[in-house]
Amino acid sequence: MRHIYIRGIIGLIWLVAAIVCGVSGSFPMMELYLVLAGVFLYSAYAAWKKEKDSKGGR
Repeated sequence: MRHIYIRGIIGLIWLVAAIVCGVSGSFPMMELYLVLAGVFLYSAYAAWKKEKDSKGGR
């Protein structure tokens, strides 16, 4: 379960980096950071959902 939280935290870090780049005006890097944040947050959600479904079926 810890890996799910780590993926979520990494996704949030990339999201904060995207916000900082957007505020500072470095828009090309902001797009990359948003994609990375989306990937990590989605993988955390998918892993959480899989974990939730496997425990509910027992």
